[in-house]
Amino acid sequence: MSIVAILIIIASIALGFFVLIQESKGGGLASNFASSNQIMGVRKTTDIVEKITWGLAISIFVLCLVCAFICKKEYNDMHPELAAQQTEQPAEE
Repeated sequence: MSIVAILIIIASIALGFFVLIQESKGGGLASNFASSNQIMGVRKTTDIVEKITWGLAISIFVLCLVCAFICKKEYNDMHPELAAQQTEQPAEE
């Protein structure tokens, strides 16, 4: 679980970095690279930054889901008596 938590932290820091360099309405750090946006058919810098941002956001979401399932499994392994109580529901009449 600690590996997943470390990956979430790294992805969050990277996401913050890429959000900061995105070009906003007033121009961002990506505007410094405006002259090199179209070199030899390479896509614009802003398009790549946007795709990286979306990829990092999706990866953080997936990693959080994985972490939740791992934590639940570890908790149930450490406390089997509580896990049994949670799964047994009284029958309603």
